[in-house]
Amino acid sequence: MGITARGVGLLVAAVVLLGVGFRFAYPELTLLGAAAGAAVGYAALTAAWRPRLTVTRRADPDRVARGEPASMTLTVRNTGRLRSANLLAEDRCGDRTVPVPLLRLRPGRDTEVRYDVPTHRRGVVPVGPLRVTRRDPLGLVALARPYGASTPVWVHPRVHPLTAVPTGAGRSLDGRVDGVPHGSITFDSLREYVVGDELRRVHWRTSARVGELMVRENVDTSLPRLVVLLDNRVAAHPDRVNGVAESFESACEAAASVVTAAHRADLPVLLVLVAVELATSPEPGRGDRADSTVDGDDGPLGPLDRLAAAELSGDDDALRAATTRLRQDRLGDTLIFLTGPGGRGELGHVGALRGAYPSVAVGVFGAAEPTPPGAAGLVVVDAADGAQFAAEWDGVRRW
Repeated sequence: MGITARGVGLLVAAVVLLGVGFRFAYPELTLLGAAAGAAVGYAALTAAWRPRLTVTRRADPDRVARGEPASMTLTVRNTGRLRSANLLAEDRCGDRTVPVPLLRLRPGRDTEVRYDVPTHRRGVVPVGPLRVTRRDPLGLVALARPYGASTPVWVHPRVHPLTAVPTGAGRSLDGRVDGVPHGSITFDSLREYVVGDELRRVHWRTSARVGELMVRENVDTSLPRLVVLLDNRVAAHPDRVNGVAESFESACEAAASVVTAAHRADLPVLLVLVAVELATSPEPGRGDRADSTVDGDDGPLGPLDRLAAAELSGDDDALRAATTRLRQDRLGDTLIFLTGPGGRGELGHVGALRGAYPSVAVGVFGAAEPTPPGAAGLVVVDAADGAQFAAEWDGVRRW
């Protein structure tokens, strides 16, 4: 509860009038002081009344690509039975406030407000809670209370279509390396039937031709797995435009494009952040894992949500630890490292992963000069932004 400047003045006047009236036996001043004090007390009681409001929100949509339209519909209902709600209210949308008309909201009625959510920047835009201010008729006391929960709107990076997707090397159980676009139980050879074999594996056409039962021998081939390593260190993206590292925004767009292309090709993909930032996971669950590794279609936060929430970290030495973890875990067979101009001097750490990952590609964003050819023996794509990365990416033939 907050007392306005008018309320403070009236309260001081009440104290002075009461003091002077009692001290010098002036009943008129005492009466005025008592009236002023009663007015402040009435104002406090009036403002303390808590209206019964129900707040519901509907985001349309709640996940959107950067620059695409999104809106929020807010419905406030007065569930009280006796009094109309004569209130001032405003909803919070990111860094701005939106006024909500609640003057003379009668019992059982509701009001609806629809407004646009800013999507000009990648990120998670928190909307709410509704802040309702109750004032007395004299404007002496104001009391603000929150209503309803905050609802996030996820602004994903732009996705640029990619035609080429590295398939990597899928290893079968017999030790061979096959370039396979799909993983399944794959036919390998035929052999004679032995007691204990399942009849459903008998190849009847061949059995009829050779005169004895022949059984299909199958092997498991694993799916090629992509690992996208996003460099979210401040040192890798030193340039700022209005406080925003455009090279990091472009790297996020490239990561979103690769992840989306892999999903469309039914390839497993992992998104890994170089610097661990637990604060970028606004929901509990797998997104809180210390290694910041998110499977492409598992966990409460998908990779695009993690990209929307990704932030730069001041841990400039995190790349060495991240590459060590990737070498030990061997999370896939194709590694895609996305960094800014400040990360070109440390490509040697990524190049050292070629023993664990048969295919390694690097995307460098925002560099003033092209990366020297053959840097660390890697396939390097230089791009100014996500759109140029997509164009250059489809031209690469060394997967």
